[in-house]
Amino acid sequence: MSNKRNLAATALIALLSTPLHAAVDNVARIDATVDVSAIKDTQAATFWANLEADLENAIAARLTDRLASKEAKPDADGKIDGAQIIVDINEVELASAFERELNLGDAVLVGDVTIRDDTDMANTDTYELTVSLENAKVVVPEGTMLVLSTDTGEAYKRLVEAFADGVVSRLK
Repeated sequence: MSNKRNLAATALIALLSTPLHAAVDNVARIDATVDVSAIKDTQAATFWANLEADLENAIAARLTDRLASKEAKPDADGKIDGAQIIVDINEVELASAFERELNLGDAVLVGDVTIRDDTDMANTDTYELTVSLENAKVVVPEGTMLVLSTDTGEAYKRLVEAFADGVVSRLK
């Protein structure tokens, strides 16, 4: 009897010591939310206006082999078959990033990510994800200061790509 308890305790410890990643095989929905109206600076709001769609598309592009073939519809109990990736971007970070001149490490994209799977609770995960231009691998020549403006499309694209990579890396 004590061997079974030891074995069960060892199995539980092994399970708890593994990194928490959602083992998602089927993605039913990707939904990014950015409340651009919460950004008081109109130039910043204009700059980030397409962020929701750009994030959803970047994440979907990395999950083409796992996307559901048809639109997910709730069953009679309101459950959706497949994982839902829900991203809520922090509008305050977007506004402050736009309003100041930035060095490479200061440009950030911060959001809460929720992976929800109504049919397999083991695939559920929630975390805050922060990416910066520094970890997005934007190369800036030495001595050059990066300024986030409407002319920095490449920096914007790299932030979005790095964020999508961060979300997808946690699904394995």
